[in-house]
Amino acid sequence: MLKSMTGFGNATVEAGGLSATAEVKTLNSKFLDIYCRIPRQFSDKEIDLRALLTQQLERGKVELSINLARTSAVRPGITINRPLVMAYVSDLKETANTMLMSIPDGDVFQLALQQPNAYLTESADPTADASEWATILAAVQEAIRRCDAFRKQDGAVLESKFQEYIQLITDRLADVEEQDVKRIPAVRTRMRNSVKELLDSETFDQNRFEQELVYYVEKFDISEEKVRLKNHLSYFLEVLATEEANGKKLNFISQEIGREVNTIGSKANDSTIQRFVVQMKDELEKIKEQTMNVI
Repeated sequence: MLKSMTGFGNATVEAGGLSATAEVKTLNSKFLDIYCRIPRQFSDKEIDLRALLTQQLERGKVELSINLARTSAVRPGITINRPLVMAYVSDLKETANTMLMSIPDGDVFQLALQQPNAYLTESADPTADASEWATILAAVQEAIRRCDAFRKQDGAVLESKFQEYIQLITDRLADVEEQDVKRIPAVRTRMRNSVKELLDSETFDQNRFEQELVYYVEKFDISEEKVRLKNHLSYFLEVLATEEANGKKLNFISQEIGREVNTIGSKANDSTIQRFVVQMKDELEKIKEQTMNVI
């Protein structure tokens, strides 16, 4: 089954007063390129997230975004050390009175807050962090699952398109084979005239005659190219139907198809076949473009 590199998935999980929303977006890229936007307090988990994304999404430009929201009342992580601040305020007022100075209470309070140890930082709760991380991880895993489902759905559309393009090339190849039968008499006539000119020439050269004959036979015969092109088209569909199907392999087969199409066009020396070749190239370009979006 084909997978597209274009995908999107998001999910929200709520637990323990925390709402975690994860969003995963993937685009075309030759390699796996991961960008994570996660809350700062969980920055140490980025390596784990990258490993998870690498395992599940394989290839493409991947963007992961995580947003957190509290759904219940929480205590601030930093609080004012009230006893110490009150002592600072009292000391500042006494000092001002001693120096016969008048300072507004608001200014005194601001000065007190700027003194050492005026704030208390609560220590992190390992249990709470582990619970929150489990909530975040659940959201990320669900977002990845939905993104992968999106990729499979888009891949099914691409597979149908590939089959359509290959069928169109196959149809044009059938037209080439039909025209090739009509082309042969004209080629035979040209060869006969060339041979006649050589035989009638006073400077007839037997070696040159044989060389010209081989040249014409090799130049205009496209039998081998038609057989190889059929095989490549059939192989493309076979690979497409297997679990081994991937963008790189399909692109390689499309290059082989293009090589045979180009050779047919250059050897046929027939305007009708040239038109069929142009149509085949048009479909082949569509295949190559789409293989760039397959994992």
